Amino acid sequence: MLRQARISFLTFGAGASLFLYPLIFSIIPFIGFLWKDFWHALIIIHFLVCNAVFSAVYVHQKDSYRIAVRAGNLGIVFSLGFLLTLYSTFWYHFGWYTMALTFFHWSEYQSTALTNPKSLNLESFLLDHSREYKMAAAASCLEFILEGYAFPGMKQLHLISLFGIILTVGGEGLRKLSMFTARTNFNHHIQHTRKDGHILVTHGVYRFSRHPSYVGWFAWSLGTQIMLCNPLCLVAYALVSWKFFNERIYDEEICLLNFFGEDYLDYQRRVPTGLPFIYGYRQSV
Repeated sequence: MLRQARISFLTFGAGASLFLYPLIFSIIPFIGFLWKDFWHALIIIHFLVCNAVFSAVYVHQKDSYRIAVRAGNLGIVFSLGFLLTLYSTFWYHFGWYTMALTFFHWSEYQSTALTNPKSLNLESFLLDHSREYKMAAAASCLEFILEGYAFPGMKQLHLISLFGIILTVGGEGLRKLSMFTARTNFNHHIQHTRKDGHILVTHGVYRFSRHPSYVGWFAWSLGTQIMLCNPLCLVAYALVSWKFFNERIYDEEICLLNFFGEDYLDYQRRVPTGLPFIYGYRQSV
């Protein structure tokens, strides 16, 4: 396993080990009161200890530290989301959302490290994806909180939320399957110059969709809002995501047609993009 992948995996696991605290303190009766009465302090201590260890272990390895602090803290927030699903009725669905969001960003880096290490960098976490992306995440949290306090029952629609969880997990799985299928041919950025070894991938999930990673991301983004029972953000996410993918696929397919010519034209005729009412770039006849 690539060194960066190993660092990411171990530090995410170290941060996520916070979710074991309830189990540990429950099986050791004489210290059980510590979690019950001082869980706030234990969470803070876990955060401080993890970050201190990351700093100490990678003190002379700046790049490794940057990976560790991102993956490790994503793991901590992932566990906080899990704990919310255990201990809070109000924040139950938000806990699942937190887990989905943090796992998505960590797994983007981890999957890139395993499938296309030459393109790997800190941007592969997608934490700095765009200002609009951050605003969308903030808006989804704000809607959940405001609607949750104004209309509490609105956030207890468990069957709807369960459908959102299934859609989110399915979208995440499809995106990662796309990355592992395409491997070095997958990149987070549109490639305007064909590199050595870049081939047209048409097998696996690419037999059914020309852009399965975008289909997965689209399903994931909508699933998170259904999970939160956020009707306003669901509509906004659908519109904004559709516009983003429509423009991106159009630009990307211009490059793909330049790279692969008739082979890609034939692929276009046989396989749809997989996204509703998005057709990609079509050459005029």
